[in-house]
Amino acid sequence: MSTQLIQARKGVITPLMEQIAQQEQAEPARVRDEIASGHAVLPDNPAHTKALPAIAGRAFRTKVNANLGRSTERSAAGEELQKLAVALKAGADFVMDLSVGPDLAAIRKGMLKASPVPLGTVPLYEAVSRLQGNTLDLTPDLLLQVVEEQARQGVDFMTLHAGLLRKHVPLALKRKMGIVSRGGALMAEWMSARKQENPLFTAWDRILEICRAHDVTVSLGDGLRPGCLADASDAAQFAELDTLAELVHWCRKEGVQVMVEGPGHVPFNQIQENMEREQKVCDGAPFYVLGPVVTDIAPGYDHITSCIGATAAAFHGASLLCYVTPAEHLGLPTEDEVHQGVIAYRIAAHAADVARGLPGARNQDDAMADARMAFDWKRQFALALDGDRARRRYEQTRACDGLEPDHCSMCGRDFCAIRTTKRIHENNAR
Repeated sequence: MSTQLIQARKGVITPLMEQIAQQEQAEPARVRDEIASGHAVLPDNPAHTKALPAIAGRAFRTKVNANLGRSTERSAAGEELQKLAVALKAGADFVMDLSVGPDLAAIRKGMLKASPVPLGTVPLYEAVSRLQGNTLDLTPDLLLQVVEEQARQGVDFMTLHAGLLRKHVPLALKRKMGIVSRGGALMAEWMSARKQENPLFTAWDRILEICRAHDVTVSLGDGLRPGCLADASDAAQFAELDTLAELVHWCRKEGVQVMVEGPGHVPFNQIQENMEREQKVCDGAPFYVLGPVVTDIAPGYDHITSCIGATAAAFHGASLLCYVTPAEHLGLPTEDEVHQGVIAYRIAAHAADVARGLPGARNQDDAMADARMAFDWKRQFALALDGDRARRRYEQTRACDGLEPDHCSMCGRDFCAIRTTKRIHENNAR
């Protein structure tokens, strides 16, 4: 099969590239060239029909991914489909099904059918789930089988923890929190017990054959991402990143689209260094980051602590932001927490795009300023990232206080700065 990357390298502008160009208000040739260089990815498994495809790359709007999926202890397929609907309504550009446990193919089938945006998975989770959690029974053949089955089913991108090698594990064990990535920990345990190299790495050629056949985008997992500030930017993290860089070039050589996943907990002052290092080492491959979370002491508010980092990450080099919800570090998110996570990350992504000066990025902000100046509440709610919440909050106070529509309860009628500014304009015009 000819992937979007292979087509782009031939100079072809595919219908999907045309569609993306319209969405991004970009020239089709620009879309093609960014894909051809490997600086953007356009996940496109033909087995998954998508009404809302999405591209990730620095030349385009920063995108937001929502992680969903059942755990072995909480939630069910129906609940996760409801969360998917919530994430899509809130504006998620990508979604991932991180479900573990039984019947994963059936859950994924429902997610693919319901998702008009690219959907990703972590094949290692299903492979270990089939073994009832007996990680040490994992075989390369089972991993390849799961990768191929998911590709045939329609998965658009896959997180593959192929850059975590045996020699990296001792570095990670020196940390305060060791390995916090679920996939990374499973793979490290397997390598340590079996005294063998990462089976994803050793079977990489065969994996790329599958991904190329179905145009599955590889998302290189950061199995050694730091799980606390004390472990950020350490030897383990950067050793894995160097291996991911090798895998980036390997993917591109084989015509497979690839992006790189990035760190979780990073002090704010280290974010720029992390983003720029990935861009340099991985030759501009799209960076897909989780947060980063900039402090470890705000459980219940980690959608906020991570958004602080996410805005900086997107400004300095990230292309795709993986949301964090208020439930992070505490449990599986509820529907409301999924909504809060997506909205928080859309704010972070948009703030970064405005700061980067992307064409048209500030148009909505300017329109909002005009609507506020005109006391056009309906227009304000239409422009808001979460217009329903803004409307409810406005109407809550207005109903209680009997407010007129030309001011709000913050300053009141007599102290409203906008009303005062209008009077100044009127007086100066006389």
